[in-house]
Amino acid sequence: MPGPVLHAGATCICPHGAPLTIIPAAPRVLVSGAPAAVLSDQGVVAGCPFTVGTKPQPCVSTRWTAGATRVTSMGQPLLVNPASAIVSSADQIPAGPPMVSSSQTRVVAS
Repeated sequence: MPGPVLHAGATCICPHGAPLTIIPAAPRVLVSGAPAAVLSDQGVVAGCPFTVGTKPQPCVSTRWTAGATRVTSMGQPLLVNPASAIVSSADQIPAGPPMVSSSQTRVVAS
């Protein structure tokens, strides 16, 4: 499905509202002056307040599950918005998909 290409400066949050930072692994392609995000990039969450009962279960990482099918950077598919991913706790308990509230809109990939 075509969509705007995500980049390292995109504003993303975990399902509980904590900021998610995309750490670019293939910084060769730039969109809006920031490295384009690819399927192998890490998504790191900091400050998630989620708890189950009395045990903290904050979101800490993101596993991207799909990217563009026709556009790549250094052999890796570019990530497009809406992002297909699962945010997980340190115990690898899935919390749901991240939410992208803003990203660049000039470059679209499919």
